[in-house]
Parts: sequence; structure tokens; C-alpha cells
Amino acid sequence: MLYVRFPLSLRNVEDLLHERGIDVSHETVRFWWNRFGPMFATEIRRKRVSRMRCYSNWRWHLDEVFVKINGERHYLWRAVDHEGEVLESYVTKRRDRTAALKFLKKAMKRYGQPEVIVNDKLRSYGAAMKVFGNAWKQESGRW
Repeated sequence: MLYVRFPLSLRNVEDLLHERGIDVSHETVRFWWNRFGPMFATEIRRKRVSRMRCYSNWRWHLDEVFVKINGERHYLWRAVDHEGEVLESYVTKRRDRTAALKFLKKAMKRYGQPEVIVNDKLRSYGAAMKVFGNAWKQESGRW
């Protein structure tokens, strides 16, 4: 759990456990992390999402960037909350209304609807927001 909660290396976790009288190698820590890490990550994510759904006064910042994957141009869509936490990311080949709609559906399904959505005046966001019926929540501005 130390490896999950704090930005420690496997050897640092080994040293911390050694100070407490537990003698394990960093390879053992890596083995147990590979085995049980996904369960810890899922539980932490589930608790964080349930806390975030209860809090309604928050805003999302949406942005998309160009990335090259195997020499092809793709678009990485990201939703970031008001605290700087990356909520959702999505990779598409197109930058249109349907891609924005899929991305927003995916994010809203997991985190619920935000109070305000701030984006960079891309018209695809506005078209997707009209489909949801919450175009009035959209703001254009800087981060």
C-alpha cells in the first residue's frame, strides 16, 4: 500500500519495510504489486469517483491535442477537474461531433454532470453539448 499511496520506488518500500523488521526484496514488492495493484487501484478509483459524484460545485476543463501513434495523427481528448485531476482521456482518429459526443458520454457516465464545462471554443463541443441539452453549461476560456 505504501507504493500506491506515496511516490516511492520499489527499493524505498523495501527499505521502509526493513526498518520495521520485515525483510523482503524489491522483487517481492514488485511481484505483490503486479498481483494486487490493480485491486488497490480499482478500489481507490471507485472511492474517489463516489466522493466526486456527491460534490456538485465543480468544473471540468476539456481539451484535445494531436498525438502521433505509429506515424498517424490521432487526437487525445482529456477532461480535467478543477483540482487538476485527469478524469477521463480518450483517443480518436477524428475531431468531430461524434468523437466529442462519445468522449463526453464516457466521462459523464462515470463522474456525473459537472456544473460548468470550460473548453477551447472547438465547435464540436458545442454540438455535442446541444445533444445532451446542456449547452448553457459551456464556457470558453483559459485554464
